Amino acid sequence: MLFFLTCVGLLILGYLTYGVLVEKIFVIEPGRPTPCMIKEDGVDYMAMPTWKVFFIQLLDIAGLGPIFGPILGALYGPSALLWIVIGCIFGGAVHDYFSGMLSVRGGGKSIPEIVGDIMGMPARQIMRVFSVVLLLLVGVVFILGPAKLLSSLTGVNVQILVACIFFYYFIATILPIDKVIGRLYPFFGALLIFMTVGIMVGLVYHGYEILPNLDFTTNTHPGDKPIWPLLFITLSCGAISGFHSTQSPLMARCIKNENNGRQVFYGSMIMEGIIALVWTTVGLSFYAGPEAMSAVIASGSPAAVVNEACNTLLGPVGGFLAIVGVVILPISSGDTAFRSTRLIIAETFKMDQTKTVKRLLIAIPLFAVAFLITQIDFNIIWRYFGWSNQMLSMMVLWCAAIYLAKSGKFHWICSLPAAFMTAVVVAFILQAKIGLNLPGTPSNIASVVVAIATLAFFLYKVKPDSSAIDRLEHE
Repeated sequence: MLFFLTCVGLLILGYLTYGVLVEKIFVIEPGRPTPCMIKEDGVDYMAMPTWKVFFIQLLDIAGLGPIFGPILGALYGPSALLWIVIGCIFGGAVHDYFSGMLSVRGGGKSIPEIVGDIMGMPARQIMRVFSVVLLLLVGVVFILGPAKLLSSLTGVNVQILVACIFFYYFIATILPIDKVIGRLYPFFGALLIFMTVGIMVGLVYHGYEILPNLDFTTNTHPGDKPIWPLLFITLSCGAISGFHSTQSPLMARCIKNENNGRQVFYGSMIMEGIIALVWTTVGLSFYAGPEAMSAVIASGSPAAVVNEACNTLLGPVGGFLAIVGVVILPISSGDTAFRSTRLIIAETFKMDQTKTVKRLLIAIPLFAVAFLITQIDFNIIWRYFGWSNQMLSMMVLWCAAIYLAKSGKFHWICSLPAAFMTAVVVAFILQAKIGLNLPGTPSNIASVVVAIATLAFFLYKVKPDSSAIDRLEHE
């Protein structure tokens, strides 16, 4: 229990110290008008109270990732806890802060447009395609996951629940952000807090030994899968996740002052890290060993672990509320995934979104494509989501590093985690079955070489250049 509390304490300390450092390096301008003041349109750009913006940002980013990912990550052993703490403070929260604040400075632009302003048109086009594909995968994952959980809870056919979730997503995608998302998310946030605190209290109350294994040198995965790079792909949300960069601009359009950026963007990632710590601890403490949990996962995906743990630790009523909280997490990320996709497509084709008919022109074909993707096996979708998600986090970190370097600021807070994530995604695609399926050792060596070469190229090529910053902040 002491180690768990230490990890939570380190995340909070990271917010109070490293988060402040990141904010100072970025250099906020409290008197600068934010997008909701300049572009208020009653649909996507509108000022909201900071507490509400924080909850919406948290629920936007905290989908199934900080639950399913940590459960799967727990199979590797307690090293998953270290990755959450280190990755969240120095990688994920930095990534989220810059993706949010660069959007604030860029007038609320989506992440592909931000990347394009800083890195040029080729990067913009790549990011447009990559972001839309990733968001479609996210949206589909966050339809199938909650549908399966609800089906196990209610006995209702999965396809019927998929249709109901689809309908909700469609409504949330086209209506003004304050009509559905702004009204429901405070209630959703209360359920999220209940679920997170309740499941941990349940472990203690029922006498489970908290984190019985703290041997960080041993990989406990029953399938003998290597920690490097699989843990860093599997456990993304809660540590670092590229999906978050597609969500941050939603709240960049609603934030009232740059002073609130650290709380909203860096702070929400720290909170997600705490959620991930809880579910990793459940995975490491609730079952007798990784083999037992692996068998439950094999019987019905990580959702089966959630269902069993919630009902055992919290009883029928508490278990029901906790599972509802878990269901809400992916649904509250799925709706904004589709909303972000609509806005990225609208920006790409310069389609005004103030009129409902213009939003429908994008939303209808978008959801038709998403429905077709739901017919693909969930495990296959999740596998591709994991790699593409971390590819996006790598690209956004490099973009933020370039922004800092061109601004003449301390870029290492972004360039070092960017180089690390470069090694992760290269190692994975070289040795994964969905990639080149090469042996592990040469793949790992090659990944380190590529990461070092990329960092060296960045240091050689990127110099202070105010024109790129002007494109972002004044177009």
